[in-house]
Amino acid sequence: MSQIAIPFDADLIRRYDTSGPRYTSYPTAVQFHDGFGQDDYREAAARSNATGGPLSLYVHIPFCDTVCYYCACNKVVTKDRAKARPYLDDVYREMALQAALFDDGRPVDQLHWGGGTPTFLSHDEMRELMGKTGEHFALKTDDSGEYSIEIDPREADAATIRLLREIGFNRISLGVQDFDAKVQKAVNRIQSFDETKEVVDTAREEGFHGVSIDLIYGLPFQTRDRFMQTLDRVIELDPDRLSIFNYAHLPQRFKPQRRIAGDDLPSPAEKLDILGSTIGYLQQAGYVLIGMDHFAKPDDPLAIAQAEGTLQRNFQGYSTHAECDMVAMGASSISQVGGAFSQNVKELDRYHEAVAAGRLPIEKGVVITEEDVLRRHVITELICHFRLSIHDVEQRFEIDFASHFADALDELADMARDELVTITPDSIEVQPRGRLLIRNVCMAFDEYHGSLDGQRFSKVI
Repeated sequence: MSQIAIPFDADLIRRYDTSGPRYTSYPTAVQFHDGFGQDDYREAAARSNATGGPLSLYVHIPFCDTVCYYCACNKVVTKDRAKARPYLDDVYREMALQAALFDDGRPVDQLHWGGGTPTFLSHDEMRELMGKTGEHFALKTDDSGEYSIEIDPREADAATIRLLREIGFNRISLGVQDFDAKVQKAVNRIQSFDETKEVVDTAREEGFHGVSIDLIYGLPFQTRDRFMQTLDRVIELDPDRLSIFNYAHLPQRFKPQRRIAGDDLPSPAEKLDILGSTIGYLQQAGYVLIGMDHFAKPDDPLAIAQAEGTLQRNFQGYSTHAECDMVAMGASSISQVGGAFSQNVKELDRYHEAVAAGRLPIEKGVVITEEDVLRRHVITELICHFRLSIHDVEQRFEIDFASHFADALDELADMARDELVTITPDSIEVQPRGRLLIRNVCMAFDEYHGSLDGQRFSKVI
């Protein structure tokens, strides 16, 4: 697979560095509303059954032992491991309610436990959760599904990794963020290289199909040189995938971030230097830039799917199984079923109240319109493959592209002049210098983006 060089023009990136969605869904969660309820979800599940096909399952485990100050996830910070028991009982209640809506035998191609820290659970609880899932849904037993879990290496040792493999997981995602001691202290995440390496080495020994590592740039006290030292250590671990997220400092929205002093954050120029150097470093190390802030080895399924034109996006990011309807369980989790999105309530007491009463714990959602389907297709093609066939869109949706998307094409005109995109009557091509700004390109086709609150989204770079 040939590597595409990504030019890094700091002045250009500064000019386009606005806030915007990551497009793990379209419409984005901002469009979810409380008018969507149980009946709407049941109708969506019926539509899903009529279509059939495999399912994707997501389970949200919100608990963490300690708080990382940068975190913007829905979490419960506690050292009381007993709190997991009543929550799991509630998850099982929801699981039964959900399973009753879907036809038996629909295979689970994708499974993911996220958080929080899923390995907050005891070994017996993790074994039980997987067992209960298998009672309600058709889990694969031949290791052919993509079954992944988020790992905090501080909460998992070699025995934990062996257990996870035993109960069916074959991919792990590790939070690292940064190995620099000063940065770790500033964000309250002290994590050694050795304990991280133990998890990765055991995963290799146990035959996991893939290891992904998450890093964050823009954290307090980070500099280009320090972050390059972290990358040196990460490359020693030889992950299959890497995610390099931009830290979005929004202390007015996320209380833990108030413990991070704004003066300790790297300047915008330093952040850009970190990003530009990171891209060059990882490409030299042989990784392919999948899109935005995701990298993968050339033989990884994500890179192969992109090369073959089958890459998709869902709430886990870039995916090879986004065609599956996603049934999500647990507080705050988001489902994508039968042409609708829905999100569960975030508070544990409200979650318990709903499932104990035999109700789906849905707080809000949205039914996707035909226009949404069209625009989601356009955005997905651009964000996954950096190319859109105008002819294919016109044939598939029976529209005249130029007239239907006149406003979007006007918006893209400046990007075309800046050589971020090339627009012809037949196609829109995102040029290498535009790939880092793909969210800007996608926003031109977002019917809702003119009314979006910029405070709800991170900066695109």
